[in-house]
Amino acid sequence: MSKDLDLKGTIVAAHGRHYLADVGDAQSSEFLQCVTRGKKTNVAVGDIVHLKRTSDNQAVIEKIAERTTLLYRSDQYKSKLLAANITRLFIVIATEPSFADDLVSRALVACEAAGVEAHLILNKVDVEAPLARARERAGLYASLGYPLHEVSARTDPEGAVATLMPLLEGQSSIFIGQSGMGKSSLINLLVPDADIAVREISAALDTGKHTTTFTRLYRLPGNGGGQIIDSPGFQEFGLYHLTEGMLERAFVEFKPFLGGCKYYNCRHLAEPQCAILTAVEEGRIAKIRHELYAQLLHESAQTLY
Repeated sequence: MSKDLDLKGTIVAAHGRHYLADVGDAQSSEFLQCVTRGKKTNVAVGDIVHLKRTSDNQAVIEKIAERTTLLYRSDQYKSKLLAANITRLFIVIATEPSFADDLVSRALVACEAAGVEAHLILNKVDVEAPLARARERAGLYASLGYPLHEVSARTDPEGAVATLMPLLEGQSSIFIGQSGMGKSSLINLLVPDADIAVREISAALDTGKHTTTFTRLYRLPGNGGGQIIDSPGFQEFGLYHLTEGMLERAFVEFKPFLGGCKYYNCRHLAEPQCAILTAVEEGRIAKIRHELYAQLLHESAQTLY
């Protein structure tokens, strides 16, 4: 049993106001069911926490250690923490079903705002008919400098692991994506005991049949270190918490043009002599990306919390 004196752990799963912390060592895990004091719910998977043990398998979270990064999404009324202390985010897209550009771009904006390195994984490249179109669409993000990795979890699992594992070792990563992109298949390849870990975590959290609805963290196998966070598939990625200044800096292709507008407080929407709008007209900034920027500006003005 771990010592109770300044007991530290990593939050590996969150379900409602109930959390699971791993207080084990590098060789083995030891899970404690955790709650916060009061009604606070500001704990994220990946958080390093200071705990006070209350029984053999339960503890209270006394303090959250300072975070290096925090990724979250938000709607008009509230925010939802996705993960803390992550260094890389992998957006899983696929040749089929078709992926949503809106979701991809929003995730990339969130990464820029949070200081997290973003990568894209194009899965199902063995499906030839839609491959060219998927590559063309994904190429927009590759042209912005985001690394794009092509894999086929189904027909070339060894190749997928060989491509992705070097990018994950020594990192704290999160995988996100819409349902149907093959994210779970990739996680199971990278963490062969993932299904066992899910059952352990679910039993410890007492979530039963809700095993697919919560974010969870796995240690990567082998000696390379690193951990990978699997998040539930979601269709929306609200960014209501980002201010105007944060938004214009989170679109990487805007950076060469910022400061070039006639007006210092230009919002890059309809102002005359706007360097961003000129770049859109000249094709140096993709219209689809500028349209999202305008939508996010509108959303940020609606925030009620």
